[in-house]
Amino acid sequence: MKITIAGGHGKIAMLLHPILKDKGHSVKGLIRKPEQAEALRRAGAEPVICDIEKEEDISEAVGRADAVIFAAGAGPGSGAERKWTVDRDGAVKLMKAAHKNGIPRYIMISAMGLDKPRGNEVFQVYQKAKAEADEALRNSGLDYTIIKPGRLTDEPGTGNVALAPDLPRGEIPRQDVARVIAEILEKPETAGHTFDLVSGDTSIRDAINRALAKAPGR
Repeated sequence: MKITIAGGHGKIAMLLHPILKDKGHSVKGLIRKPEQAEALRRAGAEPVICDIEKEEDISEAVGRADAVIFAAGAGPGSGAERKWTVDRDGAVKLMKAAHKNGIPRYIMISAMGLDKPRGNEVFQVYQKAKAEADEALRNSGLDYTIIKPGRLTDEPGTGNVALAPDLPRGEIPRQDVARVIAEILEKPETAGHTFDLVSGDTSIRDAINRALAKAPGR
């Protein structure tokens, strides 16, 4: 597959690039800073300079692809306004680009617990922005899958996770999130589903199959 990732220099994306390359996929990563390009090349992705926050139409940068992944975020330390312009509006721009370029598949990296905003004012804005982006994707007509990880860590991945529409809060290594996304991309039957994701005791492939078997309508 040809895959374009918004937020190509993010921590999850940088772990995902080599996994996808090893699976034989072609990966393009959208980045804001030219100095990040070489790191993407080393990770196995083609860098494309595109500021999704400032550019209204990102379809040319996204290009022709079989799937897109939204892995961008304003990040910790950014103000409330950038939560809207990156975490929500950037995701919507990627949806518009997918439609314009005829790309059916969209994977969203979201977050758990968005229905009950918590924390300080800026963090609550972040949660609202992510929730609105998720809702826009559900109504987009695209073949979406929304992955909602728990608290992200930089610990080595174990390859064992828990995946379901609703899970108790927990944490998960970014490496395992990347592995789950790579697996879900190759399972078209995950389209139309939203899954919470935390560390668990089930292999990624089995966890996805179990979640699909228990999904509503199955």
